[in-house]
Amino acid sequence: MRRRLDVLGDDVRTALSQAEDLQSVFDVVAETVRRLGFESCAYGVRMRLPYSRQKFMLISNYDQRWQDRYREAGYLKIDPTVAHGVRSTAPLVWSRELFRSTPKLWAEARAFDLQVGWAQSSFDASGSVGMLSLARSSQSLTRAELKAHEPEFCWLANAAHVALSAALRRTHGEPPPELSAREIEILQWMADGKTSEEIALLLSISVNTVNFHAKNVRLKLRSANKTAAVASAAGLGLLG
Repeated sequence: MRRRLDVLGDDVRTALSQAEDLQSVFDVVAETVRRLGFESCAYGVRMRLPYSRQKFMLISNYDQRWQDRYREAGYLKIDPTVAHGVRSTAPLVWSRELFRSTPKLWAEARAFDLQVGWAQSSFDASGSVGMLSLARSSQSLTRAELKAHEPEFCWLANAAHVALSAALRRTHGEPPPELSAREIEILQWMADGKTSEEIALLLSISVNTVNFHAKNVRLKLRSANKTAAVASAAGLGLLG
């Protein structure tokens, strides 16, 4: 399992770093979703962008008729997956019980072959929250499938958030943060999975110095942790 997750991460990280715009980033995410056994996906993000009037963005490859219906009916305001996502990062599996208070939404979604789904939100230090939803028309999510593959789903949810958020910032003209040569060097080793202790040995510096630069990188990239910082840097093309 660990080997497959690493391969998926390396492959997707490279593709995300090479994607030039929002749609290209989403195409990478959508293709990865298919590789993980789903047919379609959606990504919604609520961003705190002082330079943008649009606070919420939704992009998906669901049937266009369903996208139109969802928007026209105002289902965003009552969608229980969204209500869960804005307050928790716990993964969520779609179910009849989850949609008990919104049976019409559940029935209409299923009519468009959105019958089996999984979702998870991601939060970052900038105050943005985004949620990736994976969907397919059949084959219920079993405990065995979740045990084997949910770490991959979660990795993708986080990677999608940082990459799509970065693409949105680029679209609105926000320049990428300036990182020093040392910060980039440490980021590159972090991307290779090295610990602070290993990086310190490789660069002949103290662990405290590594952690100091790593903290600055997280602050500049507005990332909550090391994994998010690496994914964000990849999305911004900062890893070289």
